[in-house]
Amino acid sequence: MNKPLVVDLDGTLLRSDMLIESVLAYSKKGIRPVFHLPFWLLEGKAILKARLADRVDLSVEVLPYNTEVIDFIKQAKREQRQIVLATGTHKMFAEKIAEHLGLFDLVIATENGINLSARSKRDCLIDQFGEKGFDYIGNSHDDVVVWNAADKTYLADPEPGVKKKMDLQGGVARVFQTRQSSLRTFFRALRPHQWLKNLLLFIPLIASHQLTNITLIADALLAFVLFSMTASSGYLINDLLDLESDRYHPRKRNRPLASGELPILIGLISAPLLFLASLSASLILLSATFTISLVTYYLLSVVYSQYLKKIPLVDTIMLAGLYTVRILAGAFACSIIPTFWILAFSVFFFLSLAMLKRYAELLDLQTKGDTAKTSGRGYYPSDIQIIASLGTASGYLSILVLALYIQDARTIAMYKTHELIWLACPILLFWISRMWMLTHRGQMHDDPVLFAIKDRTSLITATLFACIFFLAILV
Repeated sequence: MNKPLVVDLDGTLLRSDMLIESVLAYSKKGIRPVFHLPFWLLEGKAILKARLADRVDLSVEVLPYNTEVIDFIKQAKREQRQIVLATGTHKMFAEKIAEHLGLFDLVIATENGINLSARSKRDCLIDQFGEKGFDYIGNSHDDVVVWNAADKTYLADPEPGVKKKMDLQGGVARVFQTRQSSLRTFFRALRPHQWLKNLLLFIPLIASHQLTNITLIADALLAFVLFSMTASSGYLINDLLDLESDRYHPRKRNRPLASGELPILIGLISAPLLFLASLSASLILLSATFTISLVTYYLLSVVYSQYLKKIPLVDTIMLAGLYTVRILAGAFACSIIPTFWILAFSVFFFLSLAMLKRYAELLDLQTKGDTAKTSGRGYYPSDIQIIASLGTASGYLSILVLALYIQDARTIAMYKTHELIWLACPILLFWISRMWMLTHRGQMHDDPVLFAIKDRTSLITATLFACIFFLAILV
């Protein structure tokens, strides 16, 4: 007779941890609820899990399940084996998952103040099936005592050191290894392609004609690295708090944290470490004003991600502000006083691109015939015309700022032939108009800044734009 197959949940059947998922979901309710967590934990881990289960509703349909483990369970089911879900997760969540999958004959989980993990799980399974009366699939060091009481040992994405320990204790029947290289996955979670936006830190250095100053270039490079670390910390926090909504998104569900490729715990540890490392280096190596801008950017980006991006128009103004903070930070890192013109240009230019991004999202919904409010945003598809008007107007205002800049007394003093800069105006006019036209045609499927970096016409336009300024300096 085949022995029952007992399956763990966190890290085994599920490429995530239900306790951490529920803590993160509860944290989104506001700052005050977060202070409840340590007091509940003092009452015991089982009490913490029970309180969270009562207050958090997680969508089990989109959780990142381990498909290899599920296939193995289905095979065992065909062999008429009893399938048991035994987990430290609260029973309320465990039963929802079991009902969704429809594979389990019995659910044993944390309830009635008893945290079902390690020895308590082992004792419960021995009482139910007897010593060596079951096979067990797990992943963590806490599962070692359970494997010692099981007949066959199965490992699913085992924690470091677990496989070696179990090999020494009698061998492993099978290992389900579904996660790829942790370092590569972690690097992808940092969104390195977004670091290209931090090249804006070099704008004040370029605009002040200080490209031959090696000291300032070194400061700008350091600022770029620190800002990228800070930005990645913010991206990790955003991904941690948006796990559920990302899993419903056709592209975002493949992000390392949402898909379970990267353990949530690594994200939780890495986010504060990245920010603290960049903050410490900034305090030691760069100016106090740069450090203030770094902290300001970090706080604004987190507040934007969790609250302000849901408020129509405020979200786009905030995005423009975050781009402008990058330029300010570059100026502070190099001890350059930012001019009114560069800040005004930045606000209007990036507001246009932010509106462009929203327009593309609304156009996609409109094409699908959707009339409901966008998920996680405050816009309706019917807002598309006003967004287009506001966005194009803002883009053209940035061209007006550039035109007025040409006649400024300091501009005349900085350039040998400042009149040449007039040629930059029609080039910028062409580029902004083209971006909006492409978006209107439904050809903008990316962040506009990242699209421009990969778009051949945009790169040629940017090169011509830069050449005009250099000619104005030299000729």
